[in-house]
Amino acid sequence: MSLNGNEILMNRLYSKLFNFGRKVRIKSYIAFKKSSENMYKEIIRCQWCGSDPQYVDYHDKEWGRQVRDDKTLFEFLILESAQAGLSWITILRRRAAYQEAFANFDVDQVAAYTNEHVARLLSDSGIIKHRNKIESTITNAQHFKKIQAEYGSFYDYLYSFLPEKQPIVNHWSSLQQVPATTVISDKIAKDMKKRGFKFFGSTICYAYMQAVGMVNDHIETCSFK
Repeated sequence: MSLNGNEILMNRLYSKLFNFGRKVRIKSYIAFKKSSENMYKEIIRCQWCGSDPQYVDYHDKEWGRQVRDDKTLFEFLILESAQAGLSWITILRRRAAYQEAFANFDVDQVAAYTNEHVARLLSDSGIIKHRNKIESTITNAQHFKKIQAEYGSFYDYLYSFLPEKQPIVNHWSSLQQVPATTVISDKIAKDMKKRGFKFFGSTICYAYMQAVGMVNDHIETCSFK
C-alpha cells in the first residue's frame, strides 16, 4: 500500500523526533555520569586548614584567591598585622569583631581614629587588646592612604613588586615546601617599613600575599588550587 504525501511527512517527522530524543537521552546520561563522578571524587585540601569548619571555609573560598579591591586589601592588612605572634585561626574567629571595631574596614574612618577610639578598642573583648597593634592599625591606615594617593590604589602598589604584575602560582607537592618568606615579601616589607608601617615584617607580609592571592600556594593536589 502506497503512502500519501501527508503520511510520508508524518513518518519523517516521527523519525526526526525519535533521533532527537535519542540524542537528548545520550547527552543527559553523559552529564549524569560526569556529575556522579564529581560527586564521589575525593576532596583534597592543604593540610594546614585541618577540619575546623571556619578554617576549611576560608581555605576553600578565600585563601589564594586574587583580591583586587583596596577595601579587602585593607581588611587583610588589619587582620594579618593583628596576627603577629598569634595563630591565624585566632584572628579569623574574631574577624566579625574586627569588622565592627574598625568601621567595616573603611580606611578613611580608621585613619581618622583618635585616642578616644584607642581607649574604646582597648576595652573591646572581641579583638586582640594590644595597644601597639591597635595604634599601628590607625597609623597603617594613614600610610595606606598615602600609597593610594601615590600609586592610584594599594593594589597597584603591591603588584608593582610582582613579575609582570601578575599573581605568582607555585607548584608545591607538599606543605613543607611552602616558604615562610621570599625575596619579594622581603622587598615589600622593607619598603612598607620605610613608609612607616608596623607589624608587617616579611613573614606577615608573605602570609598576607597568600591571603589576598598575590601568590597561590595551594599544593598541586589540592582540589581548590
